[in-house]
Amino acid sequence: MEKSDIQISKELYGYILSESLREHKALRELREVTAKKSDAIMQIPPEQGQFMAFLVKMLGAKKTLEIGTYTGYSTLSIALAMPENSITITCDINSESADIGRHYWKEAGVEDKIKLRIGPALETLDKLINDGQENSFDFAFIDADKINYDGYYEKSLTLLRSGGIIAIDNVFLFGAVVNQDVLDKNLRSRISDADIQAIQSLNRKIKNDKRVDLSMLPIADGLTLVRKI
Repeated sequence: MEKSDIQISKELYGYILSESLREHKALRELREVTAKKSDAIMQIPPEQGQFMAFLVKMLGAKKTLEIGTYTGYSTLSIALAMPENSITITCDINSESADIGRHYWKEAGVEDKIKLRIGPALETLDKLINDGQENSFDFAFIDADKINYDGYYEKSLTLLRSGGIIAIDNVFLFGAVVNQDVLDKNLRSRISDADIQAIQSLNRKIKNDKRVDLSMLPIADGLTLVRKI
């Protein structure tokens, strides 16, 4: 048996959570509330939130960017990992979903660190660039509409400082990047051919992008880390 043959069974996944997850009370409550939503599949799993918090702490990040807030679990994970007098800017077009997180951000005592921007994320990123904030962010997380991933990547790279990290979610698209037939009816209704092509294209692009170091990790639905050189 090769290490590459190891699959994450429900039992092994349960072991990972029971033996390694340290989840803040507000994070757990927000995750449980989000799980009741019909589109809860958009929520990152807790071990991914903890991993990104780990990265943020390693970087000593004081200024972070998030593209795709949803209900704010990843936002809260990142904000909790950052020191006082830091800021995370999170972008989304759905204020209703994002507003769910506000209560838990406040409960965790980090609401002052979080700046929610409602509107098309590409426009928000352009405004940050035009305001002279390029090369100033320590960390960025991309988890939004797949069609615009390339644009999010390019603009995030412009805003990121040298040595900063971008985490890009859903780079597996539930396995559809290698076999579209793995998608069940529910997922197929959410993931278009254009989405799949956009992720495949960005994955290839990043592999050959000399501006960054990279590592594609089998965490959740695939997470690519890039470090700006």
